[in-house]
Parts: sequence; structure tokens; C-alpha cells
Amino acid sequence: MSRFLYADHAATTRLSPGALAAMMPHLQEAYGNPSSLYSFGQQAKADLEAARADIAACLNARPEELYFTSCGTEADNWALRGVAELRQKKGRHIITSAIEHHAILHTAQYLEKQGYEVTYLPVDAQGRVDPAAVQAALRPDTILISVMAANNEIGTIEPVAEIGAIARAAGVLFHVDAVQAVGHIPVDVEAWSCDLLSLSGHKFGGPRGIGALYMRKPLRLPPLVHGGGQEKGRRSGTENVAGAAGMAAALKESVARLEDESARLTALRDRLIQGLTQIPCSRLTGDPVNRLPGTASFVFEGVEGEALLLHLDAKGICASSGSACSSASLDPSHVLLSIGLPHAVAHGSLRLSLGADNTEADVDYLLKEVPAVVSYLREMSPVWDKAAQRPTWDLTA
Repeated sequence: MSRFLYADHAATTRLSPGALAAMMPHLQEAYGNPSSLYSFGQQAKADLEAARADIAACLNARPEELYFTSCGTEADNWALRGVAELRQKKGRHIITSAIEHHAILHTAQYLEKQGYEVTYLPVDAQGRVDPAAVQAALRPDTILISVMAANNEIGTIEPVAEIGAIARAAGVLFHVDAVQAVGHIPVDVEAWSCDLLSLSGHKFGGPRGIGALYMRKPLRLPPLVHGGGQEKGRRSGTENVAGAAGMAAALKESVARLEDESARLTALRDRLIQGLTQIPCSRLTGDPVNRLPGTASFVFEGVEGEALLLHLDAKGICASSGSACSSASLDPSHVLLSIGLPHAVAHGSLRLSLGADNTEADVDYLLKEVPAVVSYLREMSPVWDKAAQRPTWDLTA
């Protein structure tokens, strides 16, 4: 392996030095249980509440509106299942989009089995949800709209402020899965008019195993996890004080440098897009402008995404594919199919997501190695016409 290049920050990020420093006391000497009445435990509680306040401030929320969870997936589950239980007498209709993370889609499918009806809104070719489609899908029995802030695969940023205004005017609760957005673009629960918002620490330099659900007062969802009554009786389980402290420190760092880092990553991202879309029979996926600063996503015809990842790994490059290679499934990504890509094209996907450690030299290396690997795989492919330099299939037939 010639070098190591991590370009999969949408999957997870390295723990930031500031987050590690904030966590260390709680992993060693300050290990008290926040529920204990003695001073050692109460100091842990004070530290937990300080972390809660710091995170809430970064979201323009109040500390008492933030509840710690184990991850973004738990927060998404709690939001959908909690609203379904809380508002079931009002109605059983939920609106979401076809490109949500599986934490939302699989929870929605679970609720359908419990007698709820879910409308899965289509998206356009850039992965954008049309606010007018949200408006048109509203019914008297609609109890929740859940639309992600930014897509985890193609990076498209959704018009959540417009959708939130529609939900607020209709008196319908609005949930935003902001796992990919928090720490990377400005997030404001007031500007977005959202009632619920999910986030996860490890997406912006915090630790794994800690997330949060913002819940606008006076909304009080029933608990998803029962037990000792922690988190004001909403989410039981001994609080992860070290995780909360690390998440708060990482988020404060990310927000403080958001403007400069966004500009830096956007420039690197755009160099990647400009270079890799020069490869024949390739295309950018997602919105070319309104996308996450560090995310560049592509499809290469005549190439299998799994093979592309393995060959890039041999070059020291960590990347991701929209194909579900980790689940032993040959099905391409639901996101890529939802934006209108044929199965044959969607299989050749590549997501490169850049972060704090990436440099111009990394982009140079990617611009050298990705085209070389694509070319090599096409030379080996039975569906690639080497003379014509195009796939053998006819997608217009």
C-alpha cells in the first residue's frame, strides 16, 4: 500500500483532539454516575448539563429540549415511533421521502405493519424533495413529516426550511434527520421550524455511541427506552457523560470553523468533481450546487462499485459505494434508483466524502488513482466495449 487516504467522512470521522481531551476526565478520574446524590455524582451531572447546553446552543435550541441517545439511528426511531404513539388518535398518516436513511425507512415500514400509512415522496434527478409535493401529500390525518437535511449518499441538501414552514402552517409535526448536516452546514431548529431533529456525534469529530434528539417544548414523546427514568424520564439508561462531553466539544469546534472549513472543503470537492467527471461515461450524482461541502458522488458506467472500492483500497483509499455491498445484496442503492438511474448504471457508484484531514495532495492522488482504477476495471469488464469506450448495453431499448 503506497499511502493511506481516508475519504469516507460521511461514514464516520476521526475523534478530534478537542473531543478526546474533553472525554478523558470522564473516562478516568471523574467517573461518577450523574444520578447519584453525592457530590462526586453531581459533578458528573453538572458536566452532562454543560455539554447539553453547548450542543443546544449550536442548534439554536434550549438545553431542556435536547435528549441524549446512543446514536442517530435511535433518535430517528424515537422520533417516528414516539410521534406515532403520541398522535395515533389524531391520525395514522406519515410523510417522508424515498431517499431517507434506512433508520427512517425501516422504521416507517415497521409502522406500516402496525396500521399506519406512509407516503414516500419521490425526488427529482438531483435528489431534491419538492416542497409542493409535501403540501399536496398533506391530509387531515397526517401526524408527521420527516425529511432529512442532507442525503448521506449523494450529498444533496434538502429545502427543510420551506418544508418546515408548510408543516407549521398545517399543524403537523416536522422531524429532520440532520445526522449528515450537523457540524457541516448551519443548523437552526427555529429557522427550519422543526419539532424534532436527530444528530450523531461521530459524524463531526465526536465519539461513536452518542447522539441526541431535539424535541421542541412542550412536545413530550413517550419513551422508546424504559428503565431508571434518566433524561427527565424520556430516555432511560445511565448517561454517557464522556460521550456527551466529547460530542459537545467536537460540535463547538466544528461550528466555530464552519465557514472557513466549508469553503476549503467545497474547493477540494469541486476539484474532484471537475476532474472525475472527465472520465468517459461518468456523471455526478446529487445537486451540483446545493450539496454538502465535502461530498462528491459519482457513477461510472461499466464498473461495479464493490470492485471499485476493493481496488481503491489496494491503493490506500477509503471510500464508499451506493451499492449495498456490506449487506451481501446485489441491489443498488435505493437513493440512486430514486433519482432515476437505471440499475446497470447505479451499480457503478462511488462516494468520496472529505474532512478535516484531507488536503490538496489527497485530491491530486484521487484524481490520479480513481481514473486509473476505473480504466482497469473496464478493461476487465464483459459489459464494456473497449473499441467504442462505452457500455455494451443500450439503456434506450
